[in-house]
Amino acid sequence: MYTVAVKTDFSAQHFLVGGDWGAENQKHTHHYAIEVLLTGDSLNEHGYLMDIDVVKSELNRVTSYFRDSTLNDLPEFDGINPSIEHLARVIHDMLFGRISDSRISTTCVKVWEDAEAWASYRE
Repeated sequence: MYTVAVKTDFSAQHFLVGGDWGAENQKHTHHYAIEVLLTGDSLNEHGYLMDIDVVKSELNRVTSYFRDSTLNDLPEFDGINPSIEHLARVIHDMLFGRISDSRISTTCVKVWEDAEAWASYRE
């Protein structure tokens, strides 16, 4: 099984609702790191699972949408907390709505909220 991974980052604000999470209930900024992993068991004629430059380009397009925004204000988070779990799913769905390849068997987006905490969404 082959794995290709790409990483980028961006800053955005959010606040959590529906519970008592102290400072997380107040609007604050995170510097998110986003990791994208694609796996599959065969390579194309060039020896690639997927062209990393294509993944980087599309990931940058997706993350630019979130950069310097307040996640709570975006329609993708209407009625849900902008948690890192939800952010991972939203980025995953946006990214893999743009790129696909029949050789890819598993896709995963991991969102790091800080150096110690992350959540992911995998298909």
